[in-house]
Amino acid sequence: MILVADSGSSKADWTITLNGAERIEFSTKGINPFFVNEKEICKILSSYPEVQEYNSKIKEVHFFGAGCSSPDKREIVSNGLSKVFSKAFINVENDVLGAVYATCGTSKGFTCVLGTGSNIAYFDGEKAHYGKYGIGFILGDEGSGAYFGKKIVTAYLYDKMPQSLKKAFEASYQVDKESVILNVYQKPSPNIYLASFSRFMYKHLDSTFIRSVLCEGFEEFVETHVLKQTHYQAYPCHFVGSISYFFKDVLAEVCNRHKIKLGKVIASPITGLTEYIIKNTADQSV
Repeated sequence: MILVADSGSSKADWTITLNGAERIEFSTKGINPFFVNEKEICKILSSYPEVQEYNSKIKEVHFFGAGCSSPDKREIVSNGLSKVFSKAFINVENDVLGAVYATCGTSKGFTCVLGTGSNIAYFDGEKAHYGKYGIGFILGDEGSGAYFGKKIVTAYLYDKMPQSLKKAFEASYQVDKESVILNVYQKPSPNIYLASFSRFMYKHLDSTFIRSVLCEGFEEFVETHVLKQTHYQAYPCHFVGSISYFFKDVLAEVCNRHKIKLGKVIASPITGLTEYIIKNTADQSV
């Protein structure tokens, strides 16, 4: 049995491929080594019946996650997974590589991740080349859920929202300066807290103000990450993540303005990623 996982900071998607073509899919809380340790990884996984039933039978675990770019962070995840799947070979990579496999496959192209955070990679057909600006939600993550959450919360607190939108926001959330400071500066996973406000944007996508915020954020992502890539117009530019998927009409407008060839736009890479891993594993065994 092979287990493939794609994890952002908010949510992780898992697929167990049984002997044959049968697959079991489930989701857990996100596993990002910047915010969880080995013990917390074990605790997260131990509460799911799919893990309890198959953990001793799984032979390979291929985990692609946010925050897994450096060896020390990958080791945290690998050690946590090893304690749960004690008989399995464990492979941990960053989430951008998983998105590349799910979108580009073996073809050249760019893959952008727009979920809780944001990132980009160019795939030359054999190797992924990562962007230079992955500096996290405080300094970067342009066009991400956390980025837009900051824009919405500050617009509300600074009284820059249109009055009708402000009333709708107040009906949906109980937000004030003290609660925001507590959640952003004192509680764990502030990026997830901020990204949660992106749901409000989707509910009010007909608002001129919301569309303006989206355009500004996607423009900033494209200018910072895509336009700096050599030959960015030569290959398709794929997008993965809930933000790109649910706001793809606005994203398409921004890409069109810059003559970017919009490729696949998918909410989650887990299906394509699993197919890539299974095929690659089968090819190597031949």
